[in-house]
Amino acid sequence: MTTESHPGLRERAAAALTAARARTAALTDPVTDQDLTAQHSPLMSPLVWDLAHIGNQEELWLLGRVAGRESLHPEINPLYDAFEHPRSERPKLPLLGPAEARRYAAEVRGRVFDLLERTPLEGSALLDDGFAFGMIAQHEQQHDETMLITHQLRRGEPVLTAPEPEAPYEAPLVAEVLVPGGPFTMGTSTEPWSLDNERPAHPRDTAPFWIDTVPVTNAAYEAFIADGGYREPRWWAAAGWRQIREHHIEAPLFWHREGPEDGQWLRRRFGVTEPVPGDEPVLHVSWYEADAYARWAGRRLPTETEWEKAARHDPATGRSTRYPWGDADPTPAHANLGQRHLRPARAGSYPAGASPLGVRQLIGDVWEWTASDFLPYPGFRAFPYREYSEVFFGPEHKVLRGGSFAVDPVACRGTFRNWDLPVRRQIFSGFRTARDV
Repeated sequence: MTTESHPGLRERAAAALTAARARTAALTDPVTDQDLTAQHSPLMSPLVWDLAHIGNQEELWLLGRVAGRESLHPEINPLYDAFEHPRSERPKLPLLGPAEARRYAAEVRGRVFDLLERTPLEGSALLDDGFAFGMIAQHEQQHDETMLITHQLRRGEPVLTAPEPEAPYEAPLVAEVLVPGGPFTMGTSTEPWSLDNERPAHPRDTAPFWIDTVPVTNAAYEAFIADGGYREPRWWAAAGWRQIREHHIEAPLFWHREGPEDGQWLRRRFGVTEPVPGDEPVLHVSWYEADAYARWAGRRLPTETEWEKAARHDPATGRSTRYPWGDADPTPAHANLGQRHLRPARAGSYPAGASPLGVRQLIGDVWEWTASDFLPYPGFRAFPYREYSEVFFGPEHKVLRGGSFAVDPVACRGTFRNWDLPVRRQIFSGFRTARDV
């Protein structure tokens, strides 16, 4: 693809960058400078670090590698190298203050828009299809999701607002859907802004399997808790059992009981305490918790291959589509994405976003843990740098799929792969289960 054959490419890149920056402002403008510089959890960076890191990555890649310009402030580059300083140590660094970070990010963005206007979007792997600009838009949106997680961990009065989901809804639905066995195409070689771990497209084969129509709900998960799920080691992987015992975990993160042991479950959500809604997908559970629930239910987590087949394979045509509903970009009718809401929609929502087999909410609402380790596809090639994916490959990280309400559409598609440590709970993670035929 060239800019001549795709004249809207430059506009698409500009729109993606603009949308990301507007969201960054919405996450950083409502809080005080003290909140921006504080570390709200050792698991997360101060918000002001993310703000300047966004600008720094944009400068290094677009003004540096694409345009070949010298760094505006080379002395700060090491401060914002995510691999050089762990999150727990970043508050001790001589970081840019809130006003300085905003000025720096704005100066970089102004120069980037000048660059985008006159740079041919072809001729190199970084420029073809506007990849470098799309990569930076995705990077900023991913950090926006990270900052939203920090907001959830932050204590204090609510500062973020959003309307409640009012998606079309159908219930009751069948509990599970049969996915036929056979081959399908996994991954992509054609999605222009896909990242290296999504590539290349390659054939996979599965046996037939059943998969939940919707993600596991809070009400279903409460039944696991009520049945003593957190007190019974037989449901847990050994490392998971050690984790919940050591940290006294007895429910999803941010849940607590009202009153006595049999009292109502409440949750804290962006500064608001509310009853846990039974019909929403469960949120803030680790891989170990998802795996334990699945065992308790007599089921299992789907593999990453099974998840993608359920999400992309159209049995009628044999094609793998970009999304469960087809190849069209997501709209608000298809999925809960882009921080339009600050919670998942009810399980059973978004019938327009269903797969050809009728599986719901595979995109948006909650990231879904899979059974699979994060590993490269056959023919994987690191691009544009090893640290994006390759250094994380291995059994230490588990794959999540599908995105959440906190994910922007530019960073979410049927092939998109997320990964994290199996202990992680602060992320917007849920799951669905599967079983063999």
